[in-house]
Amino acid sequence: MAARDAGTATGSRAEEQRGRILAAAVEVFSRRGYRAASMNDIADGVGLSKPALYHYVRTKQDLLVRVYEDVLDESLAGARAIVAAASSPREAVRGLIVERVAYTCEHQDLLKICFEEESELPPDLAEPILERRRAYEAVVLEAVLAHLEATAGELPMAPKAFVNTCLGAANWVYKWYDPSGALTPRELGEQVAAVLLPALG
Repeated sequence: MAARDAGTATGSRAEEQRGRILAAAVEVFSRRGYRAASMNDIADGVGLSKPALYHYVRTKQDLLVRVYEDVLDESLAGARAIVAAASSPREAVRGLIVERVAYTCEHQDLLKICFEEESELPPDLAEPILERRRAYEAVVLEAVLAHLEATAGELPMAPKAFVNTCLGAANWVYKWYDPSGALTPRELGEQVAAVLLPALG
């Protein structure tokens, strides 16, 4: 039992260290850009020697992939939970927009990396990430289609174009949202939703 507990503790410490390394990578990638960032920068950010850093992570590219995976997995899980808890499809769409804006405002450094560094991913690594993104977009599209079916409503554009418009508006706030401004992330999300939802009727 003691040996198993020691192994669990060691594994937990390793995961904690990997989390610290990822946080340092996010800060460095966001500030310097992925291409200009080095493993030395990341090692310095987490207080490790470069050889010690390689004990936990193989390449800078692995860290970039992990950023995308974490953001998209968290977004997808959150979107599914919103839809499951919503009282109606329209309320699900509203909740999805609000949450997307809030998440983007609260994680501007992460979203900057995701939207500006995608070209750094080779095709074999980019495709699984794109599959995650498509799965997230499908959750939003399904909520929109469910609302249109329930209400026999029509949009002034194709449903997929509407979804892309909503997500584009929500995602772009990473560029201009000011955390010291008058609105909290969720308040801004409510305002963005209020502007976009009338198109649903």
